[in-house]
Amino acid sequence: MREAERITSIREIDLSPKPGKTYWKNGNREWREEFIYFLLVDRFHDNKERKPEYTHERRSGFGNAEQLQTICGGTILGITQQLDYIRDLGCTAIWLSPVFENNTESYHGYAIENFLNVDPRFGTKQDLADLVDAAHALDIRVFLDIVLHHTGNNWSYPFDDPYYYYQGVTFPFGEWRKEDCPIPVEFRNTELYERKGQIRNFDSYPETREGDFITLKTFKGGTSPEALYVQQLLIKIHCYWLRETDIDGFRIDAVKHMGEEAISLFCSHMREYAYKLGKRNFFLFGELVGPEDMYNKYIGPKTSIFLEDKAIYFGLNSVLDFPLYHILSDVIHGKAMPDKLIQRYESLRKNALNRGEYGEFLVTFLDNHDQVGQTEKRRFGKQATPNQIIAGIGFLLCALGTPCIYYGTEQGFDGAGIGDYHIREAMFSPDNPELNALNKQCDIYVNIATLAGIRKNSPTLKFGRMYMRELSEDGKTFHLPAFKNCLLAFSRVLFDEEMVIAYNSSLTDSDEEYILVDPLLNPEGSIFRYSYGGTGSVHVMISEDGDRHFIKLKLAPAQFVILSNALSANQKNSLS
Repeated sequence: MREAERITSIREIDLSPKPGKTYWKNGNREWREEFIYFLLVDRFHDNKERKPEYTHERRSGFGNAEQLQTICGGTILGITQQLDYIRDLGCTAIWLSPVFENNTESYHGYAIENFLNVDPRFGTKQDLADLVDAAHALDIRVFLDIVLHHTGNNWSYPFDDPYYYYQGVTFPFGEWRKEDCPIPVEFRNTELYERKGQIRNFDSYPETREGDFITLKTFKGGTSPEALYVQQLLIKIHCYWLRETDIDGFRIDAVKHMGEEAISLFCSHMREYAYKLGKRNFFLFGELVGPEDMYNKYIGPKTSIFLEDKAIYFGLNSVLDFPLYHILSDVIHGKAMPDKLIQRYESLRKNALNRGEYGEFLVTFLDNHDQVGQTEKRRFGKQATPNQIIAGIGFLLCALGTPCIYYGTEQGFDGAGIGDYHIREAMFSPDNPELNALNKQCDIYVNIATLAGIRKNSPTLKFGRMYMRELSEDGKTFHLPAFKNCLLAFSRVLFDEEMVIAYNSSLTDSDEEYILVDPLLNPEGSIFRYSYGGTGSVHVMISEDGDRHFIKLKLAPAQFVILSNALSANQKNSLS
């Protein structure tokens, strides 16, 4: 790959497989087995030789308000040099924030002016390809964040005035901000943009699809010839990046602002092109902030209404689970009743049975770079103890879904404030060129790595059925938890193994409860052993009528435990 080459047009793209290149198949691991590490390229690490202050304590992220509103200096090479940090945490996939060349004032990557080049501030195309190769050598997938709905602030309305959405009116075009952008040059066509001003109401249709994201300019959507042309350009652009870098999937930004058919068409073409290169399990998941009934519009099979062959096109594999994000954090913090969390997991269980391969499991998370729905932005780690952070990630790793951790959570980052930049701290010091926050001795990091290792080696935690468990204080009357600061428990069951995951959400009081388990798998006197959070074992008891089988646990404040009924190899041999 020649770094001197500058491709400016779709006509210059070569989509034939790269000569001599063997593309990474990764056919042995389902995407639901992944543990994803989401990072902002500008905030993870630069190219400098740095070391953390080795301590067991958590720390806050680096950067003051002024520094965090501009480029901090993170690079793609910096990520490559620190892959062992991500691997040793137990993560099996990396989700990179957008890397394409951005407007100068942008640090986050979502204001693209050149779709055919890596932002020089982050590195080069070769750097990206090298990162993917290095990750693959460690059996780590790499997903790239992409933007299909809009470009950066590449042109203005007349007199550079702010225009706002008004009843679908198309406004006049002002002027291009640069003579040579956007790229590809095909995007320098004013008819390819909606030109309807800034969105006022993000929940109003069609405004939310047609309007601009503040200064970011929206592509034309729908079924017009111009919209279909935009779709074809975006498909070729992202096939090009797949060809060039061997990337393993895309996270698609702002999905709800695009039509279902457009998303489905894009996803199907990307899968087809990946298969053409010999790549399997290409993963496509989206940011979709809205009610769960909206998910099915974008996940799974869609019949094309545009093409004469009427072929069936498949949409997203999955979406980010925003409903769980809004609930789980408050329950772990002990601020909310557990009933909505129980309902959410029950909904996930049903969907895992009903949706099939596409949409079977959602990408679950506790915090991210946006923290949607918060007036004052705050990380999950804000006002959380280390044990609460560990328990929160423990829930993601042990429950249904594909768990995703936001960079810095494993160090206890606690950013908060008015403005997204407060939760986008740097993992390296802008003031001390020798210091970073990549501390593998931090207790939070160590415990998350332990939990990730248990999950990696446990088919039950990855593939098992999930059941929220009823509790009892007396071993007679059982019910689901119904108040704050209580014990929560669920099981994962796979064939003959049951694993019980339990957490005491109180920070002040111990909690002793009886927890129901599967009676067919766990006869009276059988044993559950601690896999995490405790030592020894507990025996299975039965109710007086013999109908209910249960174990008894006493958990300290904020204690998180995993137990399994699996027999050791020696025990199995002794019973045979």
